[in-house]
Amino acid sequence: MNYQVYLRPLAPTDAEIAWKWRNNPKIWVYTKHRAAQPVSQETEREWIAKVIARPNERRFAICLQRSDQYIGNIQLVDIRDNNAHYHIFIGAEKFWGKGIAFLATQQMLKYAFGELNLQTVMLDVHHKNQAALALYRKTGFKQINYGNRFIDMILTRQEYQRLNPL
Repeated sequence: MNYQVYLRPLAPTDAEIAWKWRNNPKIWVYTKHRAAQPVSQETEREWIAKVIARPNERRFAICLQRSDQYIGNIQLVDIRDNNAHYHIFIGAEKFWGKGIAFLATQQMLKYAFGELNLQTVMLDVHHKNQAALALYRKTGFKQINYGNRFIDMILTRQEYQRLNPL
């Protein structure tokens, strides 16, 4: 099945779904940051309200076009000096491996380099997360460092524009 997705601003009401993802250990296998204890719906709502208010972050929900189903999160954080750090996860397991992260990443990068006028987008990825590594390479990210199980990658505005001419 071909999926189409759109991004919308993350909202505190997304906690009704997202709190379950935060408690799913399969989602956090390859990440640096995970909750130290189980997350309640109320805790998740408070956390979302706090992070969406930060001026140097842009957090979005990934939704399916056809059904408006909320299936994951994508964000640019630590935005400063025309640079940002990128994060994504698909929380709804049945949509893993369907190319949705690629579609969402394309939209986020267009926003990052077009709307926000960023010069670089950086990320780190666990060296064993082969699906994510393939996604990032496909969208133009280049490895710049490897240490402590995580690979640092970067996509410059120049490389993005070379790969995505107007």
